[in-house]
Amino acid sequence: MLIYLRVLKESFYFAVNALVNNKLRTFLSLLGVTIGIFSIIGVLAAVDSLKQEIKGSISSLDNSTIYLMRFSFGPTDIPQWKREQFPDVTFEEYQYINRSMPNLKAASFILNVAPETVKYQDKSVSNVEIAPVTNDYYEIEALQIEKGRFYNEQESVAGAPVIVLGDEIANSLFGSFEPIGKKIRLYGRKFTVIGVLKKEGMGLFGNSKDTAVFLPVNLVRKIYGDNNKAAFPAIIIKPESGIDVPEFVAVLTQKLRTYRGMKPDEIDNFFVNQLQGFTDFIDNITSQMSFIGLIISGFSLLVGGFGIANIMFVSVKERTNLIGIQKSLGAKNKFILFQFLFEAVILSLIGGLIGLLFVWLISLLASQFTGDFEFVLSPWNILIGTIVSSFIGLVSGILPAISASRLDPVEAIRTGM
Repeated sequence: MLIYLRVLKESFYFAVNALVNNKLRTFLSLLGVTIGIFSIIGVLAAVDSLKQEIKGSISSLDNSTIYLMRFSFGPTDIPQWKREQFPDVTFEEYQYINRSMPNLKAASFILNVAPETVKYQDKSVSNVEIAPVTNDYYEIEALQIEKGRFYNEQESVAGAPVIVLGDEIANSLFGSFEPIGKKIRLYGRKFTVIGVLKKEGMGLFGNSKDTAVFLPVNLVRKIYGDNNKAAFPAIIIKPESGIDVPEFVAVLTQKLRTYRGMKPDEIDNFFVNQLQGFTDFIDNITSQMSFIGLIISGFSLLVGGFGIANIMFVSVKERTNLIGIQKSLGAKNKFILFQFLFEAVILSLIGGLIGLLFVWLISLLASQFTGDFEFVLSPWNILIGTIVSSFIGLVSGILPAISASRLDPVEAIRTGM
C-alpha cells in the first residue's frame, strides 16, 4: 500500500512539474479535456435545470390530473385533418361528468381566452391573462390566497361579477392600498375584487398566476357565447387519491362516448390527457436532448484524450534517461507503469476540475441573468465529471505508460544520454 502512495506522490509531483515547466504545451493538452468536460457537464446541467423547472411549473398539479379537450398533449396517430373536426368539450358535458363519474374528487370547466386590459380608476394593466374557471379549480390546482377568498359554488354558477387577482396585478392597480372590496373594470363591466393570490414567480413557459385574474366561467360564457372559436374550453378532472387511474380514465372515456352517442366502431373524438403522460413526454424529450448533447460533447472529450496521450508520450521521451536509472536501481515495470498512469489521470483530473469550475461559474451567472430560471449543477453531475475525466486520463495514459514500463534500462540510459 505504501509503495502505491509513494507512486501517487511522485506522479503528482511530475504532473505539477509538467504544468510548471511546459505551460503552453500542457495548457493546450488540457484544454481539450477542459472543453470536453465543460461541454458534457454543461449539457447535463442544462437538461437537469430544464427538467427541474418544468416539474416545478407543474408541481401544484397532481400527476393523476386529467385534461379533457379536443387537443392532445403529445404525439398522436390521428391525422390532423381529422383532429380539426373534433368538437370542443361543453359546459353540459362538464356537468354530466361532475354528477356521474365515480371516484371523482373535483372537476373544473375552464375557458382559454385572449389577454385583456384591466382598469382601476386612472390605472390600467394591459396583456392580463384571463382565467375563467369554475370554483373547483381552486381545489384542483391548490391555489394559495394571500388576501380575501376565492369565489364559491353559488357565485360560480350564477356568474357573479367577482374577481381574484394575481399578486402582480394587485400591486400594479392598488400598490399599498387594500384591494379587497374595490371594483375594477374588465370587458366593459365592473368586477368586485374578493381575493388576491400569493406571489408565485415566473413559470418556465412565461406563464404565471401573478399576472392572471380569475373570474367565474359562466360570466365569460355569456360574453363570448358557447360557439365562439376565440374561447377554447377544457375540463380539468382530479380523481380521488389511491384509485386505479387507468380504470378511471376508461370509465371517463366510455361515459363521454355514451353522452356523445358515439358508435362502437368510431374513434374517440376527444383526448383524455393525463399530466403523468405529459411528464413522461417531457422526460423523453429531455433524455433525447441529453443523448444528442453527450454525443456532440464526446468528440470534444476525444480530442482532449488525444491531447493527454500526446503529452504523456512526450513526457516518456523526455524522461527516458530517468526511467533507465530507476529500472537499473531496481524499479519494477509495475512501478513505472503506475507512475505514468497516475500522472495521466492527475493531468486529466486537473483539466476536468477546471471544466467543472467553468460550468459552476457560468451556472451562477446564468441564474443571475435569467430571473426565476435556476441553473443547477448537482453533486451527481460533479461526480460524473470527475469519473469521466479520470477515465479519459486512464485510457489516454495506458499506452504511454506501457511503453515506458517496457523500456530496457541500458537502452533507456544510453538513449537519454
